[in-house]
Amino acid sequence: MQDKKILVIDDDYNLCQMIKFSFNRAGAQVYTASNGRDGLRQFYEQRPDLIVLDVRMPDIDGWETCRQIRLLANVPIIMLTTLDKDEEIVHGLNCGADDFVTKPFSRDVLMARVNALLRRAELPSETGRQAIYNDGYLMLDLGKHMVSVAGKLLQLTATEFRLLTYLFQNAGQVLTYQTILDRVWGWEYQDSVDYVHVYLSHLRRKVEEDPRNPRYLLTERGIGYRFEKKTSSAA
Repeated sequence: MQDKKILVIDDDYNLCQMIKFSFNRAGAQVYTASNGRDGLRQFYEQRPDLIVLDVRMPDIDGWETCRQIRLLANVPIIMLTTLDKDEEIVHGLNCGADDFVTKPFSRDVLMARVNALLRRAELPSETGRQAIYNDGYLMLDLGKHMVSVAGKLLQLTATEFRLLTYLFQNAGQVLTYQTILDRVWGWEYQDSVDYVHVYLSHLRRKVEEDPRNPRYLLTERGIGYRFEKKTSSAA
């Protein structure tokens, strides 16, 4: 976290100060905003390396703030929420969030999640031997971080892209839930296996022609998931 710029957007002054103090001690430069409008202004001015964003705020809420930021940059975004329902996480994913921390939370948990996201953002792309896949419907260009479906370019968060890349690079192999969690999210998420299910389901909505009858992102019940290439692939 040393010398990283972090923007905290939350209307809870005391919480902002607690987060700022903790991150400052870890060597980060921290900027704060008390609402979405000011948060967007700070984002334009500071260009942070990561954003911690509260969901419930007056004026412009966290969902809309996240959506507007995502239109301009792929900066990692952690959303703070009092909600832990799957549909709320999916809402956040649709807006472009990378991760969620449910209030109340400990400083150690938030620090671990922030460090994990920053670390993943700095990892080099793993393109492997097959950097491009194209079967006429689904196209992946791992080197350029491009994914398109039926000729339409998809907007994926960094986490969604890492999940799809990992499954694709191990096409035909069954990957356990825990293996996917460790590889895509990291050890900080060892007790969050539900993340795999929620993100995979959301990724299907973007990639699959019929998410209820997937052709690429297949479930091995009780074990994990696997990516299946179409036999007509032109890769």
